[in-house]
Amino acid sequence: MPTYTLKDAEAMLGIPRSVATRLVAEGIITPARGPRRALLFTFQDMVLLRTANSLHDAKIPTRLIVRALARVKASRGAGQPLTGVRIRAMGNEVATRDEGRGWQAVSGQMLMDFELGETGAAGVGSLRDSRAPAAEAAAVAVAKDWFLVGAELESERPTEAEEAYRRAVDAEPMFLDPYLNLGCMLCGAGRCDDAVQLYRFGITHLPNEPLLHFNLAVALEDQARPHEALTSYERCIQLAPDFADAHYNAASIYETLGNAMRAIRHFNTYRRLQR
Repeated sequence: MPTYTLKDAEAMLGIPRSVATRLVAEGIITPARGPRRALLFTFQDMVLLRTANSLHDAKIPTRLIVRALARVKASRGAGQPLTGVRIRAMGNEVATRDEGRGWQAVSGQMLMDFELGETGAAGVGSLRDSRAPAAEAAAVAVAKDWFLVGAELESERPTEAEEAYRRAVDAEPMFLDPYLNLGCMLCGAGRCDDAVQLYRFGITHLPNEPLLHFNLAVALEDQARPHEALTSYERCIQLAPDFADAHYNAASIYETLGNAMRAIRHFNTYRRLQR
């Protein structure tokens, strides 16, 4: 298998040496060592370095790149490559997409990665049935329009994006997607209290939607409220027993709280689902 030196990576990818060596120092990339302990990268390493460089070019701070890639690596499990995960900048955040799901890499909250070229329309399955009466169908159409506006404005004009997402929620409270995107925006801006309030409101309308319970749990974790977060993770798992990330996060909290038995149970379920 061909290998590439750090000098090759700088020349081929344009990645700053400081970014590449930071990823190595943090254990996100584990290259082999050549003569005089020179770094030797594999092709997969180079793919990940290219991703890191694209985030750097998008003005994402190095510390955030490192945190994001570290979290993605942890979520994939030991020995699992990151090259199958799409990682890109969304405004000032790092977004990832894997197996049809999108999430914020640092916070771990799920989001709707709306891309017209790939999916055509976001969240159609989460709306009311298309055979709904005309008034409800009109509300759905308005909500979708405001959601698209919010998705378009999110990177450059977050205040207006927030207003658009809230209008989408007002127009159709049973539309999942704006809850997810707006909640992630709020937490990313350090407004986890507002995100928790939003998710709880969403759950009153969509009580059986596991993604809302999952994102609520993540927001509660960010607020150092582990017991409440566990309640939300357990509800998410009750609704979606194969939700691997919920098992992993719940296991981590149980481990921190000293409940080894429950931690092991959830870790084992997570590993089984990953296989």
